[in-house]
Amino acid sequence: MSDETPTPPFCTSRCQLIDLGRWFNEEIGVPFEGEPGDTPVEYRDETLPERDG
Repeated sequence: MSDETPTPPFCTSRCQLIDLGRWFNEEIGVPFEGEPGDTPVEYRDETLPERDG
């Protein structure tokens, strides 16, 4: 963000918290093409058991 931009990308701290809550509740996210449960191998943690559903 430059010094010329008077406000951050969110209108208020309340807007930031609402957006963060939507991320935490998985209402929004980064688009992903693939089958549910597919994870690139480099991001898998083989020490954790698989989650059902």
